[in-house]
Amino acid sequence: MIDARRLSCPMPVVMLQKVIAKDHFPAALEILVDARTAVENVTRYTQSQGYQVKLETQETDFKLTLAKGTRPNGGTVMF
Repeated sequence: MIDARRLSCPMPVVMLQKVIAKDHFPAALEILVDARTAVENVTRYTQSQGYQVKLETQETDFKLTLAKGTRPNGGTVMF
């Protein structure tokens, strides 16, 4: 799990980009953030990389669970 709480954008996306590059597009990832802007930026980036995004609110934090989608153009669902 990537803990990107208390980090300003674009750092949560930068952290995620490094993990994706290092692990060659892992099938699943989780990232914690604490700002709505980070949720939006992480969602936009991961959708462009073909991940499906599941968002959960945990008190003041947001947990995004990312799963590699089947459609190459970010066939992504947010639920």
